[in-house]
Amino acid sequence: MLQILHNPRCGKSRNCLVFLNDANIQFEIIDYIKNPLTALEIKTMLKKLNLKPLELVRQKETIWIDNYKGKLLNDEAIISAIATYPILMERPIIIDGEEAIIGREAVKIKDFLTNN
Repeated sequence: MLQILHNPRCGKSRNCLVFLNDANIQFEIIDYIKNPLTALEIKTMLKKLNLKPLELVRQKETIWIDNYKGKLLNDEAIISAIATYPILMERPIIIDGEEAIIGREAVKIKDFLTNN
């Protein structure tokens, strides 16, 4: 079953749920704001997404700008920041087994579902 890392306050995340519901696709919602991922879970997610830690960060978030922007951070420090402040993570993330995408656009979601 698909899993969706979802932030209920995010319009793109809500749109993803609408798309999946309209397509009659079953999925499990994971509210990663209320239930943050651990550093190990983030590392696993990065492998599924095939992304580097910085590519998972919402770099326009105030927390990022105030605390991390312009600093030399290694991957572990970035993962730690995401684990500490889950709002920093791009969303929604759609997980299908060992593969995942950041599902911000309907066409990207559709392509992912078609190819998995």
